[in-house]
Amino acid sequence: MRVIPLKIKNILDKWNIRGLVILSLVFQTLLIFLAPLRKRTSKKVLAAVLWISYLLADWTANYAVAQITKNQGKQPEPGDPPKNKKLLALWAPFLLLHLGGPDTITALALEDNALWQRHLFGLVSQALAGAYAVVQSLENVLWPPILLLFITGTIKYVERTRSLYAASLDKFKDRMLQPPDTGPNYAKLMEEYASKKASNLPTDIVLIDEPDKHERPPRLAIPKNKELTYLETIQYGFKFFNTFKGLVVDLIFSFRERDESRDFFNVLEPGEALGIIEAELGFLYESMYTKTAILHTIVGTVFRFIAFGSLLSSFFVFHHRPLKSVEFHGADVVITYTLFIVGIALDVASMVIFLFSDWTFAVLSELKDDPEEPKSSIDSLLNWFLSFRKPRWKKKKCRGNRSHEVLATGFLSRRWSGTIYGFNFIGYCLKAKVSGFHRKTMHDVSVWESILWMFDWVIRRIQTVLGWIKNANTLLRTAIRRWSKKNPMIRYSVYPLYLVFFSLIPMVFGVLWSYIDRIFSVKAFLDEIRFITSEPLSKNQWEFIFKELKHKSNFAETPEVAKKVSSARGEWALRDTNLAEPDNLMRYIENVDYDQSLLLWHIATELCFQTEEDKEKLSEEIYDDLEFSKIISDYMMYLLIMRPKLMSEVAGIGTIRFRDTLAEADRFFEGMHINNSRNMKLASETVISVDNNIEPMLVKGDRSKSVLFDASILAKELGKLKKDSNEDGKWKVLSKVWVELLSYAASHCEATQHVAQLSRGGELLNFVWLLMAHFGLADQFQINKGDARAKLVVGEPGE
Repeated sequence: MRVIPLKIKNILDKWNIRGLVILSLVFQTLLIFLAPLRKRTSKKVLAAVLWISYLLADWTANYAVAQITKNQGKQPEPGDPPKNKKLLALWAPFLLLHLGGPDTITALALEDNALWQRHLFGLVSQALAGAYAVVQSLENVLWPPILLLFITGTIKYVERTRSLYAASLDKFKDRMLQPPDTGPNYAKLMEEYASKKASNLPTDIVLIDEPDKHERPPRLAIPKNKELTYLETIQYGFKFFNTFKGLVVDLIFSFRERDESRDFFNVLEPGEALGIIEAELGFLYESMYTKTAILHTIVGTVFRFIAFGSLLSSFFVFHHRPLKSVEFHGADVVITYTLFIVGIALDVASMVIFLFSDWTFAVLSELKDDPEEPKSSIDSLLNWFLSFRKPRWKKKKCRGNRSHEVLATGFLSRRWSGTIYGFNFIGYCLKAKVSGFHRKTMHDVSVWESILWMFDWVIRRIQTVLGWIKNANTLLRTAIRRWSKKNPMIRYSVYPLYLVFFSLIPMVFGVLWSYIDRIFSVKAFLDEIRFITSEPLSKNQWEFIFKELKHKSNFAETPEVAKKVSSARGEWALRDTNLAEPDNLMRYIENVDYDQSLLLWHIATELCFQTEEDKEKLSEEIYDDLEFSKIISDYMMYLLIMRPKLMSEVAGIGTIRFRDTLAEADRFFEGMHINNSRNMKLASETVISVDNNIEPMLVKGDRSKSVLFDASILAKELGKLKKDSNEDGKWKVLSKVWVELLSYAASHCEATQHVAQLSRGGELLNFVWLLMAHFGLADQFQINKGDARAKLVVGEPGE
């Protein structure tokens, strides 16, 4: 008995190669147009489509080549055109071209770059497999277009392998290493020194230091009283990218590079600094995940034109061959034309993306030594093109009938997502919907957000129904137990049935669900969809971060001080504020781990926010501090819980603390009968109302890592800071503390994790990391003495 009917099997045998070739072309098309979008958004749907396309593209091409090779060894089917198998051999180099991949994506993740040897082996094996398929069809009347396609496919595959090789971290680091520096010839110098001494000549060795930075001529022209053009923003971004890309592989930088960058960023406006860092991170993304860095070399450009010329030549040779409809199957001719035309169109699209990339604009026009020098016509043209991709700010209404300028660059023009995500602890405990600060109009709400809203509504209804069922089951169980004690008939008939259908079966499904959730993390995925909020980056938030880091950079004159400043996680901010008794707050920073501090200050910030009266009546400055503190508080909790890889260096036992605090909050809210209220204000007031005369640790010990009521004490301490006194108010203190907590996480996150996040839309954390490096607030600036050199001095000092 046939599992697959003969008729269907014949169709599959006839169309399997054709289907695979078309499918391979579809995957290539998806990758070339969708891959650039992943640096602009973190949407799960796009990531899933790219993941599937990236993995299946290689598999499809490899399998199709195997099927073509197998087909060449078969006898032709009755009724097939005489030379149809020779046409199928033409498809083998097409698949090699597909395996070369589009220019817009070479690596799905950083780990793919480390597997460049595998791709090199794949290049050799696939070229041999394709050649074998062609050899089996000899003598092939289509050998000219086949040979030309082999040239194109080989070049494309070599480009991909070379890109992966260049972006692998060890090779990336090797290319950036400077030639070894042995310093002065110590042996020769000491030999001369001994010789002079033996001749009784007054001799000494003097160490000549590098000139002080104020005595050295500036190495970078700094614009004064002049706004940067869009082209200059890209040019400076490219310059600093070439300097600071060493951060990815933990290279150290000289004091010259530190001073040059810090002096330059000190005179920039916050918006200009944001544009430069956007460009830098864009260059870093392209160098790690695309062919851009390879194509923007002379060799890469020449070979790309050779590849495109070979593809066009192959098409014209095939097109001008007579009697195609007689020699080959009509459907196969159509598929071949489709492969040629779509392949040429995709190559043209790649060239357009290549020509209009930031990298092209940066290398076409060099950065001028004098910023005041008049711009050429080429520069003006390039600047006009770049004006379509400039960061755009748009006024949006927020709570309290206020408005802020937020980043609203068009989707296709943006260089990163421009979004700050948030996760709220108390909102998660109550399963409440947390509202954002900036109101979304109907125009701003995307189809995906509408689907998420409907999904959340359905989940809430299901949870409500399950709650009813659980309550009814509890009542039913109590009644049946009571009846079974009085009536033996019920005890031996109804009660066992109840246990099977209402207890045993739900328990089996519960165990099964727990296994599924453990393997696929379904609950975590659903929680991420339901409880993560998003806010656009506002101009005042970025300006506040920029000014705070700029202020701290003024103290970082030496690498030791810079390291101390970058390692501050709130204590520097408390000392920098005008507080009468900072020690009351300092103990929640200095005496606790970083992850514990994050959770403490997050809950305390939320308690202060929910219990703040008359938010609409706050002054503009205080309200901005309130908004900033709340958004960054939720953002840091999002990083700690939802993006643990970004916080792996500082997270500690953050997950354990979060779970213990969550369990205590659930127990507390359930005991107070507000667990189902979804009223965050009521819940916060209830937590604040608990008497805290005795420290929680003295009551509970340190076995539980919960910080719920420690955060309540911290919130009360913050509440004592009156906004109308001479002291800085609680929201000013909180905003400064959250800048330091954010900066600490950014500077202590692994550089590779920052780069990995660029392929998922980017994060504010990545911008803070690079901004700190520009201000000299990084561990990598460890060379302080510069290029000091020894000199042998003969004669009396001063002669």
